[in-house]
Amino acid sequence: MNKNYKTWFIIFSLLLTQMSYAQKIKALVGGTLLDGFGGPPIPNSIVLIEGKRVKAVGRIGELAIPKDAEIISTEGMSVMPGLWDMHVHLMINGHSNYTHWDSTYIKKFESIIMPSSAHQLLMAGVTSARDLGAPLEASINVRDKINQGKIPGPTIYVSGPFLQHRPYPKTEEFRWGIYGEEDAKAKVKKLADAGVNVIKLIDHDEMTKSEAQTIVNEAHKYGLPVIAHSHRPNEIRVGLEIGVDCFEHTGLSSAPEYPEDIITAIKERTAKMNMGPLFWTPTVEGLYNYEYVRDNPEKLDDPSWHLGLPKDIIEDIKGSLKYPGQMPYFQLTPIRKPTLTKKINQLKDTGVVMVIGTDSGIPMKFHSQSTWNELDVWVNKMGIDPMYAIKAATYWPAVAMKVDKDYGSISAGKYADIITVRGDVLRYISLLQDVKMVIKHGERVK
Repeated sequence: MNKNYKTWFIIFSLLLTQMSYAQKIKALVGGTLLDGFGGPPIPNSIVLIEGKRVKAVGRIGELAIPKDAEIISTEGMSVMPGLWDMHVHLMINGHSNYTHWDSTYIKKFESIIMPSSAHQLLMAGVTSARDLGAPLEASINVRDKINQGKIPGPTIYVSGPFLQHRPYPKTEEFRWGIYGEEDAKAKVKKLADAGVNVIKLIDHDEMTKSEAQTIVNEAHKYGLPVIAHSHRPNEIRVGLEIGVDCFEHTGLSSAPEYPEDIITAIKERTAKMNMGPLFWTPTVEGLYNYEYVRDNPEKLDDPSWHLGLPKDIIEDIKGSLKYPGQMPYFQLTPIRKPTLTKKINQLKDTGVVMVIGTDSGIPMKFHSQSTWNELDVWVNKMGIDPMYAIKAATYWPAVAMKVDKDYGSISAGKYADIITVRGDVLRYISLLQDVKMVIKHGERVK
């Protein structure tokens, strides 16, 4: 055997060993499984993972564990699909002054800010997220680097820039104005050609009806769902007329409830089974918990949101949050808060499918904390059944993004995106603030 042959033989043997190790079956054994489908919890569960995907699911005594499997005990834990957050903003991270943030850091969105936000989400148990609004190139590049394993983060679905009637001053890199039907077609095409996953609308009630309808028609032609703000009554009315797929926020400022005609229109849409579910992302926690955070600001000192950020940016964010009670962003919130429970229950009663999203990144809302806080408010403040809430953070988001064949639940053949928490998460949803283990695509990342 010559020297070169020996060298290549050794390299080939090492590669085979590494491949064999990478494919070694992992067995999560003993925990109570919430598989994402909403059925009864499965005690004494076994989840077998081979490579990136789930190989089999069963119970101790019913499902055989391969002799060479890596055993990972989940005794005393809840085992569940990785969380989804359907409304995040990777380009912001809790700073109270958007104008300052955008002008100071826009050139660092792609290299520092967005990767930091993505890593924080992953460590919080969020294995899939929808990023709704950022410069196009940065959105695509950060998403693709995560998918290629170059940087840590959830599987990201991006909208790129908002499409709105007219962009706010100095926001043109991530907010695109619409100037007629042909411009609407061109901008949707540009986003689709770049590879975005969704199209996001805002202020569509200020567009002409034909402009707004063109955006939806073109997006659907490219197979892209349309996500739309619901801040004003007419944003909802127009959105329903043009065929929006998912609405964001509870909206309507301090109005006590949704107008009757809107509730009727939503019910008419949800009755159309052939169109599939109408999805809604309420994003209530940032408003609901504002006064608590204002009066109990200790959570602002949690170093979890420092992950991936340099010291100067951390200090800038801290300085902007020095006086939580003086932020213009939240001055109307104490009046809005009492309306939130009524609105979220109105939505639930119309038959929309609500999904968990947080608006993470807005002032005082950090990616390391937001998702579990949203679930906690749904369950403990608004009375939503915990299994409903968990399904809204696992199964339904995958359906909304048309990837439920691969994501959203723990079942054979799907990607192994799995988290564990110690204790009964159905009884104590706030256990999600301390995720013990995160598995993404079969790899333990925490």
